[in-house]
Amino acid sequence: MFVTHCGWNSALEALSLGIPMVGMPHRADHPTVAKYVMDVWKVGVRVKVNNGFATKEEITTCIRQVMDTDKGMELRKSSLVWKELARQAMDEGGSSNKNIEEFVAKLKLM
Repeated sequence: MFVTHCGWNSALEALSLGIPMVGMPHRADHPTVAKYVMDVWKVGVRVKVNNGFATKEEITTCIRQVMDTDKGMELRKSSLVWKELARQAMDEGGSSNKNIEEFVAKLKLM
């Protein structure tokens, strides 16, 4: 389980490693990434804030939800699905692998 500010890079890293997340977005793209973590990828929960602050009780509740509940089990299962999808994309012939090969080929033409 990863407590994250929901920056794009750290969220994608956790997603590709199959790690469920507790999101505490701060600014910029963080709320959007938190929305993806919870509602699109279904790999985490979001800490609720009050007047811009999260209480230790709320953070503890979210961590326990991910670690010790049936919902947490579903989040962990979903995280493993995303991990496998990321692995497939990076494998030879996968979409990410193809994109890198195309990019390198274009660089060689320059």
